[in-house]
Amino acid sequence: MQHPAVPELARTATRPIHWVATATAISGVIALSSVLQPGSSATAAQPHTGTKAAPVTATPPDPARADFPLDCGPTKPLVQKKATGDLDGDGRPETVALVHCDAGMGTPPDGVYVLTRAASNPEPRVVATLVDPKDRLTVTDFAVRDAAVTATLLGYSSPDVPSCCPDVKTSAKWQWKGGVFVRSTPPGSRSV
Repeated sequence: MQHPAVPELARTATRPIHWVATATAISGVIALSSVLQPGSSATAAQPHTGTKAAPVTATPPDPARADFPLDCGPTKPLVQKKATGDLDGDGRPETVALVHCDAGMGTPPDGVYVLTRAASNPEPRVVATLVDPKDRLTVTDFAVRDAAVTATLLGYSSPDVPSCCPDVKTSAKWQWKGGVFVRSTPPGSRSV
């Protein structure tokens, strides 16, 4: 299932001025490196110690401040679980929220939403719906790892199956590819 790209997650589009600026910067580095050659007392580079530079940290979007596309009637949406990670490789974390209506009884269907925020606006906004509550699914084993969202989806083989007793179990994985979230079934998983 593919979801439309939004500007905050589709950072691959470039303009001609970008390429001019890049070419100018590279030319400057090459010119400067030819002037600043190491002297005769230069030593070999030190071996790599295995330490990495600290990543740039940014505060992930707060799902408590998000407006989810979920109609709960007189109740409110309840964030059941959240996970964060850089899903699109831009260095800024997204938040993935598992949300359902705060029902007093029963098992309301879950929704899984990806939140981001623009650098110019700190308010989180939903940029993708990975699981729509209209599909009557319950989500378990929800996680964000290695720039992917994984979950186990419990559903129903027909509308006649009671809401209390899902009879279908499927594993799902979503990754950001080509400007959209692409859903796949992880290797080794099976539907019941």
